[in-house]
Amino acid sequence: MEDENYMRRCIALAKKGLGYTYPNPLVGCVIVHQGKIISEGWHKKAGESHAEKEAIEKVKDKSILKEVTLYVNLEPCNHFGKTPPCSDLILKMKIPKIVIGTVDFNQKVYHKGIKKLKENGCKVITGILEKECRKLNCRFFTFHQKKRPYITLKWAESKDGFIAPKDQNEKYWLSHPLSKQLVHQWRAQEQSILIGVNTAVIDNPKLNLRDWYGKNPIAIVIDPKNRLPNESFLYKNNKANNLLSITSKEVNFKKGELKPKDFINFLYENKIQSVIVEGGLKTLVFFIKNNLWDEAKVFKTKINLNNGLISPKLEQKEKSIISVGSDKLYTYNNL
Repeated sequence: MEDENYMRRCIALAKKGLGYTYPNPLVGCVIVHQGKIISEGWHKKAGESHAEKEAIEKVKDKSILKEVTLYVNLEPCNHFGKTPPCSDLILKMKIPKIVIGTVDFNQKVYHKGIKKLKENGCKVITGILEKECRKLNCRFFTFHQKKRPYITLKWAESKDGFIAPKDQNEKYWLSHPLSKQLVHQWRAQEQSILIGVNTAVIDNPKLNLRDWYGKNPIAIVIDPKNRLPNESFLYKNNKANNLLSITSKEVNFKKGELKPKDFINFLYENKIQSVIVEGGLKTLVFFIKNNLWDEAKVFKTKINLNNGLISPKLEQKEKSIISVGSDKLYTYNNL
């Protein structure tokens, strides 16, 4: 129980980095001495100190590190990247006991950090709150295990089951302002946001953060015929480094349809670890039809449209239902 409590703290610390650490995982660390936490750290941004180093450096009297237990939600790295291996630092400080939530499925790390610590005399315990630790880094693990990004679908639908009016030029807003704010929070947590070119042309969206603080996600547009207008918000504001257009030059299209494998390979090659898909209908159906999604978030509102584009349908049973303002948020997992 004590180990689990400290691991929960690691997870809580790691979550503070959500949206900022790509392409690195979310990691939190606590150092315990004589039953008390004496130091904490988390990975804040790629290129900056890892959680273990940050926690170790905060300990003023380094001599007591020979008597502590270090808790970390993810296996310490054992390779050189932008920073030196955390396993080497742990050994240098002679930390005798390390408690780990889950192994790291990145092949550069997988079991190598644990092996090195054990071979050098450390007591290593693994699998503490393993399910929760794996869920925390579902984006990172999906990328390294399945060679594709973690994909979240999101849409709002009317009370009578429509995603948009029949006249797509008609301006409308289905969801409650609190739902809109929550969506912007989600955008801050994901590496990228994806829409189809029809949505880009009709709505001219910004796809950025306006109701939440954080880093704007990379905007991805499926655009087989290169129709995205030069005057669009996405083109003008993001062309430099935050817009990824998927045209027929990058990916093979068959009669205007994406080939799922080519599309996923394209995202993987561009190191996209997570994407939130916000429409339109054709794009959402593409992901559902090809079973290319991990999570879906659907706002069901109190507004009736009477007619229009029928909302996508999921076969899975909802995992949870919560109220957001006047809306109901249904969450689904594709297990």
